[in-house]
Amino acid sequence: MSDKQPILVVKDLHVSIEDKAILRGVDLEIPKGEVHAIMGPNGSGKSTLAQVMMGHPAYQVTRGTITFKGQDITSLAPDERARRGMFLAFQYPIEIPGVSVSNFLRTAVSAVRGEPIAPREFIAQLREDLNLVGLDQSFGRRNLNEGFSGGEKKRAEILQLALLKPELAILDETDSGLDIDGVRIVAEAVNKLKSPEIGFCIITHYTRILNFVSPDVVHILLGGRVVKSGGRELADHLEEVGYDEVKKEFGYTSDEAEVEEAQAT
Repeated sequence: MSDKQPILVVKDLHVSIEDKAILRGVDLEIPKGEVHAIMGPNGSGKSTLAQVMMGHPAYQVTRGTITFKGQDITSLAPDERARRGMFLAFQYPIEIPGVSVSNFLRTAVSAVRGEPIAPREFIAQLREDLNLVGLDQSFGRRNLNEGFSGGEKKRAEILQLALLKPELAILDETDSGLDIDGVRIVAEAVNKLKSPEIGFCIITHYTRILNFVSPDVVHILLGGRVVKSGGRELADHLEEVGYDEVKKEFGYTSDEAEVEEAQAT
């Protein structure tokens, strides 16, 4: 495990929605410069954890804290977390008809900076980052996610990441719905963005994106808890034995697993 100072610390995090307990004591630390993968079966609480780390108001934190850069952000709104240097790439990005990609991104960059970005600076940066994620320059003129393929939506999320330059990037099942070529393209962009100044939290059900983005640490989430953390070999173990065997390994019977997953939907 890493001995670096963590930029994000999640401690004993309990979360509910509509009186249903989903997260039940999550502990997690992510330093800058590292890639952490959170893996677990459907209903284990992975996407809930991503949303709560970014401050989604529908979820109620009933116990525990989220600390970012040494400050307790548990009660902060999503936009305040973004301005402090956090970013979330959504599993299912929504369409925004009538708003171009470039206008959306310029507004987002200005909001995070706290002041408008100069047009010339923005255009130059947008051109550079479009090339980085393998998108044509005309992409910026399209309406955000309208008529986009699954791969284009995910690359648009990575484009936002490149422009916003956060210190912590949370990727919520970015590989979901992509074919192998799409996964490779997204992963290559993430690899280009990796640096000592940014930490990555990749939330995924499958190991395939980890074949292209090598994680420093892998965490297994079951029943709303991180039950084990380790190196890349932990993901390989999951790939080999499957989640049913891992549930048994940590003392979850089939019935218990179904209850946990039903509560996490």
